[in-house]
Amino acid sequence: MSLALNKEELTDYLNEVFPQIRNDFSIDELTEDSITMRLLTAERHLRPGGTVSGPSMFALADVCVYAMVLARIGRKALAVTTNCSLDFMRKPEADKDVVAHCRLLKLGRALAVGDVLMFSDGSDKPVARASMTYSIPPVHVG
Repeated sequence: MSLALNKEELTDYLNEVFPQIRNDFSIDELTEDSITMRLLTAERHLRPGGTVSGPSMFALADVCVYAMVLARIGRKALAVTTNCSLDFMRKPEADKDVVAHCRLLKLGRALAVGDVLMFSDGSDKPVARASMTYSIPPVHVG
């Protein structure tokens, strides 16, 4: 299956429907099978103790799978998360972006399932892993 949105179109669409996260995430790479995104780590993403917060890493995993689904199905902003399992494996570095590699395991008419591995930028040791399921809105005909 080919992409419905390329990297630039996807970035523009995300900025349009979620302007509040415009400065939080960026897309490094997009293929038909995967997306690599990063959390542009800033002070607001840190928790006490000087590490990237769990909610910030959840947001990265969530937007990563959402973006991958949109890249494949097109401009359908109402796709929503229905399930998430997130494993925190090691402390991310506070002074580095968190980079997420996502691939879709299933893309059906009603559901999409994605797998995300997250790393501190420059490290090959994962800091977290997420499995996310999205509900895709039905197509309405005239």
